[in-house]
Parts: sequence; structure tokens; C-alpha cells
Amino acid sequence: DFRLSQIAVIGQSVFGLEVYKELRKEGHTIVGVFTIPDKDGKADPLGAEAEKDGVNVFKFPRWRLKGKGIPEVVQVYKATGAELNVMPFCSQFIPMEVIDHPAHGSIIYHPSLLPRHRGASAINWTLIHGDKKGGFTVFWADDGLDTGPILLQRECDVEPDDTVNTIYKRFLFPEGVKGTVDAVRLIAAGNAPKIVQPEEGATYEGIQKKDNAKIDWNQSAQALHNWIRGNDKVPGAWAEVDGQKVTFYGSSLLDSGATAIGQPLEIPGASQPGLVTKAGLMLFGNDGKTLLVKNLQFKDGKMIAAARYFSSGSSASVELTEEEKAFAEQMRGVWKSILTNVDAIEDSTDFFKSGAASMDVVRLVEEVKLRASGCQLQNEDVYMNTTFQDFIQMCVRKLRGEDDEEELVVDYKNINNMTIRMPHQLFINGEFVDAEGGKTYKTINPTDGTAICDVSLAQASDVDRAVAAAKEAFEEGEWGKINPRDRGRLLYKLADLMEEHQEELATIESMDSGAVYTLALKTHVGMSIQTFRYFAGWCDKIQGCTIPINQARPNRNLTFTKKEPIGVCAIVIPWNYPLMMLAWKTAACLAAGNTVVLKPAQVTPLTAVKFAELAARAGFPKGVINILPGSGALVGQRLSDHPDVRKLGFTGSTEIGKHIMKSCAVSNVKKVSLELGGKSPLIIFSDCDMDKAVRMGMSAVFFNKGENCIAAGRLFVEENIHDQYVKRVVEEVKKMKIGDPLDRSTDHGPQNHKAHLDKLVEYCQTGVREGATLVCGGKQVSRPGFFFEPTIFTDVQDHMFIAIEESFGPVMILSKFKSGDVDEVLRRANATEYGLASGVFTRDISKALYVSEKLNAGTVFVNTYNKTDVAAPFGGFKQSGFGKDLGQEALNEYLKTKAVTVEY
Repeated sequence: DFRLSQIAVIGQSVFGLEVYKELRKEGHTIVGVFTIPDKDGKADPLGAEAEKDGVNVFKFPRWRLKGKGIPEVVQVYKATGAELNVMPFCSQFIPMEVIDHPAHGSIIYHPSLLPRHRGASAINWTLIHGDKKGGFTVFWADDGLDTGPILLQRECDVEPDDTVNTIYKRFLFPEGVKGTVDAVRLIAAGNAPKIVQPEEGATYEGIQKKDNAKIDWNQSAQALHNWIRGNDKVPGAWAEVDGQKVTFYGSSLLDSGATAIGQPLEIPGASQPGLVTKAGLMLFGNDGKTLLVKNLQFKDGKMIAAARYFSSGSSASVELTEEEKAFAEQMRGVWKSILTNVDAIEDSTDFFKSGAASMDVVRLVEEVKLRASGCQLQNEDVYMNTTFQDFIQMCVRKLRGEDDEEELVVDYKNINNMTIRMPHQLFINGEFVDAEGGKTYKTINPTDGTAICDVSLAQASDVDRAVAAAKEAFEEGEWGKINPRDRGRLLYKLADLMEEHQEELATIESMDSGAVYTLALKTHVGMSIQTFRYFAGWCDKIQGCTIPINQARPNRNLTFTKKEPIGVCAIVIPWNYPLMMLAWKTAACLAAGNTVVLKPAQVTPLTAVKFAELAARAGFPKGVINILPGSGALVGQRLSDHPDVRKLGFTGSTEIGKHIMKSCAVSNVKKVSLELGGKSPLIIFSDCDMDKAVRMGMSAVFFNKGENCIAAGRLFVEENIHDQYVKRVVEEVKKMKIGDPLDRSTDHGPQNHKAHLDKLVEYCQTGVREGATLVCGGKQVSRPGFFFEPTIFTDVQDHMFIAIEESFGPVMILSKFKSGDVDEVLRRANATEYGLASGVFTRDISKALYVSEKLNAGTVFVNTYNKTDVAAPFGGFKQSGFGKDLGQEALNEYLKTKAVTVEY
């Protein structure tokens, strides 16, 4: 039995509370809880919980006087009969006679990897020193010097922009609770080590206090960043600016060479003036490198966005409507219920100067949500609007949708006669961040083979961070609580922003993927916008049903089903329609209420990260959408294997789809939907409309340079019109203009990337070797870039490689079939392991319906082709995968059905 029967918990705060709860869950007996006295009439969370459980709670103001234990206090403690002291978050000095008294001794939690950073400000100094590793120690308590023997340690990577708050929330708190309980488990089992702390590497810098937190500007940007984040939120790094003390919060390092437009701000002692930009306050180290600070706080406690430094006092008040006045009075009552010591809430009443604490901020945010679900507040909003008048003005602006959009730091480029914003980093938890180790790669413009920009290359740890952010957003964040109509409102807003930026998106798409600009504008971007609008309308229409069931009489049972979101979903998309494939899956995923981690194709990441910027501007809560450019072998594999991912949607090759499906099964049996390869047959009968069959046949093959999952991979033409049909399509191919995709007159742009171009050259060489007739094309265009000639093969026999395998390029594969032999051509058309799409051209309605019934494919086009719509389900049969994109059926891919039976 590895349970202890006599544990005293000595500590405080929510951390102490969680350790206490876990110890009780493990079956240990708590004989006493010793915590701090009530503050302003409020009990510490640890003490409050223990009192509810009927555990003896003691609230001594102090344990010792002049270095010696207070006899009365020590006697009360000893009377509990504790065999072990667990000190999870202990801020009081405990006398050694208490520490040494239990049979098993005393253990204490410390937020550093001892012996480094002994003392009370350990987390601060971990960040200030720029340590790459952080963590915590559970050690055998000594006389308060943090020098006792080590029992257990856990370490984590310190991220480049970690603050005390982020590293505490991400690792030190959750893992610290587990580690402390693990330490007790080791003691109970008799396996707890006592490792003497070495003196080598030991540090002690002292407690970080406000007076000591002044910024020394004669340092590198990295050192300044470390100092500011190491003091964020307490005590706060500060400097003299314009004759007053200003505290800096929310620091992040910028890429070397980052430039911005802004208003200079003189800062005494700095190597050069700061720059107030739309993104925040840009600061300069003595090495010329830069950092960005998001928020500033003045001596009176007022906090502002750093971007508003020169306009913080100039914003005009908005006049309230009668409904808004009623809301303001409701909130006045909420403030009064929180600030019980204030006689009346005036417009000038300051929330914090009137006694509010951090827990009151959480309560105020929740109270606003209850009264105005459209007002999505963050705790930061309260800190930045501390008077009642400012608070109400801020709430009203948010309700009206007039709140200033947060500007994300991205680059600008002048392309296609417009200035476009070019995000290029990972997007995790609402921020653009570098990949672990600053790893990057170059994304290539297929028009000329030159690099567009460096893009962050996600690592396994970045996947873990993104999944953790998505999980927290789903389980703990606002997204999991938002009502369906507000969810739809955000999707509509995102679609509006995409439409507002459609030319910019189309330019990025054309430059990164080689898509002709006019096609990118109409289809790549246009259908993406339609998809988000379509699924936005589904958000509040997801319904279960009631079901009559048979049970023994009296049959008083109600059974109903609920459609619920799955949780964290991973989405892996291909390179042929980078934005549209993102939209097809992500819109349904978000409409169903899930959070998402999306990996764009490594060769076409730019519209995905641009999409992330627009989603942030639309107001999606942090963590709901995460974008990770990177390799499929690393990022895609980690998403397939990750135990916290509950659904994976993939579009790509059949080979990779099989591997993903296997990984998803082995990891945690996560739900999977796959849209895989195709070799879509198009049957053209002699009774067709020839003009239409030629026009649509060209589109079926050459649309989007043939990089189209439903492209007609093989055309079967009835023999009596075969030669005429070939002659017509050759004439049309010769009219196609090959060139720069940004040129509005271009018909045919470059292939997506060089490896694919090389594959197409090899594909056509194989066709020639096998005896097919190469009518035209079949080779690379003699010009810079990855251009490939539109190609036509005839005399293709069923056994040939090009008859069986997909080219995924501008290659038309033509085969004859005997006149009138409908069943034989159907047999040949279906003689493939793929079943994504298919088509038939005939004026005979009976023949059309018969053929469409017999074709074994998820989509059948009759007298048209490529006519997909957001309302029509899309997906394949056989080795073309399973599951649907688009239409109502796509929602089911991102929902789980729960049956509930009630007896009454």
C-alpha cells in the first residue's frame, strides 16, 4: 500500500490547492492544512477547499519570531501527528523543528533546476539569464536557503518569448503539481532519493523588486528582451520616459533587419529612440537588433497598448444607445458587488485602486460574458481600461465591432501593383513565432525559381506547443463556451476579411503556387470565401434527434442524440490549391466547434499564414487556429502520432494517406478522413455536343495546369469521333498562352515546384517508351521557371503506365472505345483502384443516367466538368479515400454523436 496516512500540507494559492486535491485523490490522508490568513475577508483557495472537505485548517500569520519557532504554533502543528510535510507553495519561513519533526521529513516545491537560481525569484532569473532550459525541483526542505537534498527534478525548454506567466502556465504549474505528487508516491514506496546539491553552478541573485527592475539600456536586444520578460508581470521592468516611470510588458524579439514605420519616442539612455508602430513599441539594443513591447503601464496604474502611446488620451467617447446604457448600469452593479468597500461606482472609479485583485479580473470578464456574449473580453482588456468609464467605452466598442484590430508584425512587399503583407512565421496560440532553434527554409516562386522569402520550419516541439494551445482553447478557453451563432458570426467576419483582401490573397497564391492570377482570384480565393460563408450558416443548425426505444413497461424513457465537436483536429493539405483546400476542411472543422492545427504543404505555405493573420484580425480566440509550415515527414507524422489530436483530415497521395491512417490507428485510434489520388475517367460519346465536349474536356485536363485532384486522368472517346476530337483539342492547346501567372492574359502558368516538373518530364518519357503517340508537348518550356508544355497522348492502351497512374499535370491521355459498346467502356473506366471523380458527355439522358449509376466514383459530372460547389459533398471511393469535404456531410467528419437515455 503506497499511501501515507498522516500528511500536513503547508502552503497556499491555487498551486497548493491542486497538490492537495491530487494527494487526496491518491488516497493519502491529510491531517492538517496550514495556510496564510484571509486577505480582505477572502480565504486562500487551499484553505477554502480544505475547510469544505472537513480537514483541519490553520492560518498562522507567522511560524517563528526572531529566528525561533513560536511555541504555541509549533505545538498545534505537532498535535496533528504528521508523518510528512508537503510544502507545495510555501511563502512563510517554517522553523527547522517543524521541518525535521515528521518521520518522513519535509519536501518543498521550487520553480528552478536547483542548485541554479536558489531564492524566491527563480523563474524571473531563469528568463533574465536567457537559460535555454527551465524546470522545477522537489527537494528535502532545509532552513529556507533552498540547499536541501534533491528528491526529483523535471526540465523543459524555455521558449524564446516565454514570460513568467507562460512558462508557469505551460509547465511549472501543471507538471509541478504532478511532480510533487510523484515525489510523495516515491516516499510512500520507500524509493525517494536524497541527492546532495552540488555547489558548482549554484546561483542566488535575490528577490526581484520594483526598485531593482529598472532597465539598463546599454545591452543587446536579447538581454533587454530577457530583462523585460523576466520581470513580466511582477515586478515589471521600467524606465523613465517623458519624465515619468513607465513599465514595459509583452516583449518579443524581432527578426534581424526588421523595419517598421512609426513615430520616434526618446528614451533616456537608449542607444537610439524607440519607434511607436501599429504593432507596438519597437526598441533597439546596443547591437542594433530590435525587440517589440506590446503594453505599457504608467505610475498611476493605467495600462495602454504601446501602439497607442501618442494617442492614449485623445480617443473621443462614444455616445451610448438606450440598450448600451442599460448594459452600463448592469455593469455598475457588478462593479459594486466586487468592490464592496466602495460606496458608489462613479465614472472615475478605478478598479484596482479600489481594491480589486487578479481573481476579480477573471470574475469581471465572466460577468461581462453572461450579460453580453458578443463582447469577447480578455483579462488584459481590464488591466488596460481601469476606470469604470474607460471600461464601459471599451465594452461598447467591442459590442459594436469597432475595437481596434491588433496588428501582427509581418513584412510588406510591393507585388502585382499592390502592397501585400507577407507573414512567414509559424502561427501558434494567436501569435506569429519562430520555429524552435530559429529554423527556416526558402519558399520558391515557380515562375522564375527564385526565393520569395524565408519561412519558419516547424519542429516536433512546435507541433506539441500548437496542439497544447489548441487543446487549452477547446477545453478551457472562450471557444469551448461560445454559443453557435457567435461562432458563426466569427466565421462570417473571417469570410468578409478574406473578401476584403482577395486580391492580396490571390497574388500570394499565384506567386507561391504558380496559379494563374485570374483563376486564383475566382477559384482558389473565391471558393474559399464561399466555403467559409456556407459553413458559417451551419453553426447554429447542427442538431441531434429524439429516438423512441423499447424497454420494459412502463416505458418512461427519453433517448436523444447530441452532435458534439471532437476536440483538437489536425489538417494536412496539399500544394495544388493551398488556400481552397485549407478552407474546405477548416471551415467545417471550425463550424462544428473544434480547434485546429493545420500543416500547409511545405512548398506553398504563404496563403495559410496569411489566413492566420486574417483569422486573428477577425477575433478568433487564441489557440483556435494554429498554422505550422514544415515537412510532412516531421510535422505531419507528429500530428498523426499525437495523443491529444482526435481527428486528422488529409488531402494528398494514396501512399501517404495509407501511412497516415496506420499512424492514426496505432497512436490513439483518432478519426481520419482522406482525400487521396485519382485517375478520373471521362467518357465522351459520339452523340455529345462536340463544342462543349472539347471546351469542357480541355478544362477537365488543363484546369489549374492539370494540378487538380479531379482532373480527367484518362479520356475515353468513341471511335467514330475520336480523330475529330483529337484535332479540335490540339487546335485549342496551340492557342494557350504560357507565361507569367500574374499577367492577366496568361492561360497556363508554371508547375508548382521543380520536383513535380521533373516527375512530369519522366512521366511523358515513359509514355513514349511504352508506345503511346505523343501528339504535342511532353517537355519543359525553354524559359526560366518550372513551365511544362500542355501535352496530348493518343493510342493509349489499358496496360500502359500512363493509363494507370495519375500525372497530376497538364497531360491529356486519350483512348478509343468501340461505338455503342457502353458496358465495355464502363468496365475499362472502372478498372482502376481510384474512384474520386468521373464524367460523361452525351445528349442521351437514359445513357447519361445509366453511365452515372455504373461509374464507381464519388463525383460524376454529366455534360460538364469541374463544377464543384460548397453545398455538394466531395470525396472519393476505393483508394481515393473516404470521408467528405463540403456540404452538410462534411460537418459529420468533425462531429461525434452522443446518445443520452433518461428514465423519468
